[in-house]
Parts: sequence; C-alpha cells; structure tokens
Amino acid sequence: MAETWVPKTKLGKMVYNGEIASLDEVFKLNKVIKEPEIVDVLLPNLESEVVDINLVQKQTDAGERTRFRVVVVVGNRKGYVGLGKGLAPEIPSAIQKATKNAKLSIKPVLRGCGSWTCGCGGEQHSVPFMTQGTCGSVKVKVLPAPRGVGLVTGDKAKVVFRLAGISDVWTKTKGNPRTTINFVGAVYDALMKTMRIVTKKDWGI
Repeated sequence: MAETWVPKTKLGKMVYNGEIASLDEVFKLNKVIKEPEIVDVLLPNLESEVVDINLVQKQTDAGERTRFRVVVVVGNRKGYVGLGKGLAPEIPSAIQKATKNAKLSIKPVLRGCGSWTCGCGGEQHSVPFMTQGTCGSVKVKVLPAPRGVGLVTGDKAKVVFRLAGISDVWTKTKGNPRTTINFVGAVYDALMKTMRIVTKKDWGI
C-alpha cells in the first residue's frame, strides 16, 4: 500500500484499515469508488492500455486551444474492467488522467458461456447471454461464442474484452466503429449490462 496515500472517503479509510479486502465486497455493499488508490490496493495486478490518442482543438476568446484526448482501458483479466478519458495539453498528463478515470469507473463483468455449441461445461471464457451497448451513434451487440473462436471484433474492442477476461465472442456493430471513443464505449456499456440480468447461478439453486 502506498505510504503517501491519505484516504479522504469512508470507503477509502475502510480499505486502508483492512476492513474491506476485495472489490467484490465494495460492490456488494453498493459503495461508490471515489479514490483510484482504492483500486490500486484491491487490484494490485491491474493492467492498463491506451486505445486512442486524439488532438482536440477548441476556439476561445484568447485564441485556439489545443489539447490531447486519451482513452484508456484498465482491467485484471478476471472479470473487472474500466474505461476512462483524459484531456490535457500534454500526452503523459492526459494518459494519467484517463487512467485515473478508468480506475474510478471499474466495474464487474459477468462471464460465462452462453453458446449452445460449446462443450466447455460453463467456463468463464465468453459472455453468458447476448447483450447490447450504446455510446453516441454506435451500437454493439455482443454474442456468446464457443471456445476457440476468439474475439471476432475490431482491434480496439479486443482490448476491452481481453482486460475483462473474455477470450471468445462475436460482435455486430451499427454506426461508425472508426470513432474509437464511441466504439469502445459501446462495448464497455454492453459488458456493464451483463450484471443487470439475474442468472440461475445467482438464485443459489
């Protein structure tokens, strides 16, 4: 644990004092993560990857203002993934902001195998059912795939799936997937919706 971290929220203090030992507990308690250090402590093996860097120009009264917009995906490859955006005059600062925002947006993803043609026995290599996400004008439908199919989707979306711990899916896209921020945002939204459906496993049967 970073010695320089001084928690400011109640959740942060609980994590710092060892009262909460996992992100599963955080979401079971329905707590909101407001400090990225919480994620650093509870997910020490978290990975991050930059999926988009774009130059943004804005005309102001003082003249033209130029900043970099960076999109970062974070995940532990075991069912947690986050997506963040950062704006700054320099790329390193933008990456830092985007990574912080991605940690604050990290959420659990329900994994499984909803493919009727797969004989894996319900391993967590795909999604348990079809789900759909939207961001801007882009809509992405995520479909379960049998083991060995791989990630049948765009390269940027593959980053989101890999860091979430999903290795086999089919996707169908409407809109303009070349708009990276909307494309990965729609994929992230689709994965977040997996937690909104109660499966038989959740019934405790």
